[in-house]
Amino acid sequence: MIMDGEATARERRRLRLHVRGAVQGVGFRPYVYGLATRYRLGGFVANDPHGVVIEIEGDHAADFVTALPLEKPPLARIDEISVQPIGAVASAEFCIRPSEQGRVSTRIVADAATCPQCLNELFDPNSRFYLYPFVNCTHCGPRYTIAERLPYDRSTTAMKQFAMCAACAAEYADPASRRFHAEAIACPQCGPRLSHRMSEIAAALAAGRIVAIKGLGGYQLLCDARDDDVVRRLRQRKQRDQKPFAVMVGSRDVVDEIAAAQATESALLESTPRPIVLMKSRQSLASAIAPDLSRIGVMLPVAPLHHLLFHALASTHPRPDGSRWVIVVTSANPGGEPLVIDNDEAERRLAGIADLIVTHDRDIITRADDSVVSVVAGHPRFIRRARGYVPDPIRLPRPVPSVLAVGGALKTTVTLTRGDEAFVSQHIGDLDTAEGVRFFEETIEHLIATLDVEPVVVAHDLHPNMASTRFADATRRSLIAVQHHHAHAASVMVEHGIDRPAIALVLDGFGYGDDGGNWGGELLLCDGGRFRRIGHLTPLKMAGGDRASREPWRMAASALQALGRSEEIGRRFAEQPRAAGVAALLERSDLPTTTSAGRLFDAAAGLLGISTRQSYKGEAAMKLEARVRRPQVAEGGWTLAQGVLSLLPLLRLLADATDANAGAGLFHGTLAAACIDWIERAARQTGHTTVVLSGGCFLNAVLSEEVLRGCRSVGLNALLPRQVPPNDGGLSLGQAWIAAQTVAEQQGFEGNA
Repeated sequence: MIMDGEATARERRRLRLHVRGAVQGVGFRPYVYGLATRYRLGGFVANDPHGVVIEIEGDHAADFVTALPLEKPPLARIDEISVQPIGAVASAEFCIRPSEQGRVSTRIVADAATCPQCLNELFDPNSRFYLYPFVNCTHCGPRYTIAERLPYDRSTTAMKQFAMCAACAAEYADPASRRFHAEAIACPQCGPRLSHRMSEIAAALAAGRIVAIKGLGGYQLLCDARDDDVVRRLRQRKQRDQKPFAVMVGSRDVVDEIAAAQATESALLESTPRPIVLMKSRQSLASAIAPDLSRIGVMLPVAPLHHLLFHALASTHPRPDGSRWVIVVTSANPGGEPLVIDNDEAERRLAGIADLIVTHDRDIITRADDSVVSVVAGHPRFIRRARGYVPDPIRLPRPVPSVLAVGGALKTTVTLTRGDEAFVSQHIGDLDTAEGVRFFEETIEHLIATLDVEPVVVAHDLHPNMASTRFADATRRSLIAVQHHHAHAASVMVEHGIDRPAIALVLDGFGYGDDGGNWGGELLLCDGGRFRRIGHLTPLKMAGGDRASREPWRMAASALQALGRSEEIGRRFAEQPRAAGVAALLERSDLPTTTSAGRLFDAAAGLLGISTRQSYKGEAAMKLEARVRRPQVAEGGWTLAQGVLSLLPLLRLLADATDANAGAGLFHGTLAAACIDWIERAARQTGHTTVVLSGGCFLNAVLSEEVLRGCRSVGLNALLPRQVPPNDGGLSLGQAWIAAQTVAEQQGFEGNA
């Protein structure tokens, strides 16, 4: 907090305060109004392009200034308060003024789950919001997904088409109301309406049908999570063969029926963003929900509609066996395409998937999938960062020039910097469809318009053929290419404020190397906008190129060939029609190779018979992790020479293993121990003891915890990503930080953004 001016507040008759941060759309102006009234001050409060401007006048102005940050609304985030004396105008009344226009430097807050007060009104027969699926107030409800631009006023949101009725207008104007200047206020008389009655929706689910509903950030597909037949039908229609579904429960006490939740997981589950939380499954639901996985994604109701649905199911369709309702909740999109948000689009694209499509007439301006988190080493860790967290910024170590970073090709996000903040977009997804690229471009356009900045440079992946790289080329702005794994490392360094050289262990699937090769298991020394490759995993051949990443048996065959056991390939993978051809292909010396840690996981899963073909990215690695009962270290399970780490001794053991569970534990324990040895030697050689851990393989909780614990046990300061995912969802943040430092060095930037 910054306090400007020499004199104390008590010596001034009128003060002007500027409050910066997440202070629009959170009830901050009515909060200020109430505080000023309590201290009998004159003046005003208004939204302005930078946040909120306040002028106060009276004997207790100093008390107001002291109390302001202490009693703020629950969704508000204050970054800075500046105070300066101005001339008195002898005003005794305090009011809320219309918003001031201009170049924007404030921000919108993320959508928030229904607050306890609104939930009470939702089920209170005496409330005018009784059973109304769009009840909200200044403490909860949609924000980012309905906002067109700043300042955040009703006229700049999807609510502008709904004229307030007399009752809502009265609450909106009443300083004593929780909805005083609540821009999304609405009721059954004047607000959005559902296309179907709640009883119809509940009846459809109870009858084993698939229902699409319009949620906060897009349409969701719902079905009974205890009915294996309907879950399999959903998989078939959505073309989602094995990838796990998340489930929603009506209340916290139901969680214990389906999962073993730790205290930190429960707290995340009940937090305002209401993410999907991964926790250990009790295997009590339909087996088709998370095939061959040990964890399940669980969430609580987010919007009033969800609460009403569970209420209707419990009251009108109690389960015969006495169990409570659990519902599959998944993004409503045909395989690989962006989340559906438009009503007409929903009727067209979801007709072949959902038996019932439930719409409403409030537009979604910005689509946002549900966020997914897990707890690793006692701390939350993102798997997907979207609704409930975006657009909250990540604070940078210092102000930098404005940079747009466009991420990679998979699990894409984009990042825009403004001053000392980095705004990482919601999860966009893969850019391998026209719809995905369109969503990517829409997100960039919306982010630039909302933040009201023009980037001076565009950062992109080093790979020349990515859709994001082609987009960057077409912007006609200055470009900075950033190596994939350097960006992964930088994303961790910037969020932890590391502004000195650090060792980075990046275990990933694929990244285009400086030498044009297929990198993915890298040890880097990073320093600002520069890096040096100081180690990598032993390369393995890739028979079939990209097909090897989809068919783990091919990487297992590559491991056998590297071990001098090519004659086993045809016999071990006899069910694969191409096995003999792959065995012959692997004898060629001109085959492409990869240092990818992701492909190492695939090889292990293939050798253990856990996975031979993948229907979704990371399937083999996830199923391998699910088999771990206790990590174990194989003596002599790796070799290390001149920075090159070889796990071939470990793969030889796995090739002879007869117990897949024991093999999975041996793989994880030995890989972690090898990485710790690798890092420790590099630390001794370089003199640097800070280590950042990133890349998609660090989504693996077992590996993350083992490497983190091992590094710390030998005195190294090891850091995992917390504010963005370790996979390519965090890539754009690292790109932005590297590019910003590069531009700052070139221009002599001194932080005046």
